[in-house]
Amino acid sequence: MPIAFLLLNVRPGKEEEVLSLLRSIPEVKEAQRVYGVYDTVVKVEADSMEGLKQVVNNRVKKIENITSVVSLIVMH
Repeated sequence: MPIAFLLLNVRPGKEEEVLSLLRSIPEVKEAQRVYGVYDTVVKVEADSMEGLKQVVNNRVKKIENITSVVSLIVMH
């Protein structure tokens, strides 16, 4: 099962709104606000690599107020 960790930057003041939207995506298994260079860390799991790409590119990256995404695909 492909897994990715996403490191997100979010517009100031919109962190909770983005977190709520992320958590509504079934493939998002965990989403947490963090302090540091990034604002949010997200764990995404999908049935296939194509499914993982679809979630990241067509669901997560299209959420308004996310300003950048770094994707880390777990190697098995």
